[in-house]
Amino acid sequence: MVLPRAVQKLIEKLERLPGIGPKSAARLVFYLLHVPQNELEELAESVLNLKLKTVTCSICLNISEQNPCSICGDAFRDKGTICVVEQPLDIIALERSGNFKGVYHVLHGAISPLNSIGPDEIHIAELLERIKRSETSEVIISTSFTMEGEATAMYLAKAIRQKGLDFVKISRIAHGLPVGADLEYADEVTLSKALEGRREY
Repeated sequence: MVLPRAVQKLIEKLERLPGIGPKSAARLVFYLLHVPQNELEELAESVLNLKLKTVTCSICLNISEQNPCSICGDAFRDKGTICVVEQPLDIIALERSGNFKGVYHVLHGAISPLNSIGPDEIHIAELLERIKRSETSEVIISTSFTMEGEATAMYLAKAIRQKGLDFVKISRIAHGLPVGADLEYADEVTLSKALEGRREY
């Protein structure tokens, strides 16, 4: 069966999204064919605005509508405690727990030699610079418990020490998260316990 060009093109675009294979992409496109035109236009507008109406926070590198983001701009947050996460989704998960009152730093990835991602490809240098110029008292490393997350945590701890930032306490998110788990899939209670039970790294 020869598909209309518009259908085939959208399937090919959706296939590029993480977790979407050819069959899932085709199902989504054929579902969208039955959606009212005004809903399709709203979806298209939302996609167009995704980058036009978001910015990267110059302090923590989170995705936001303003710079600095609402967390960095909150006078009641503890600016001396920085929680380091791999992705913006991890912040959403930690904020849901309601327990963390510090600020964040988003690496936008993890060290993964197999995927040719080294320390220079993620935002480690920005974190070290931020620690140096601010009154940071603790860095909580909240990378995932995958091989990549553990490698990133070890590298971060070593890099902070090598920069002579010995006044900074380094801790690692701990209890409650199984090995190999991503933060974004953990529930609020588990994340609360993981933050409370962090250990010095």
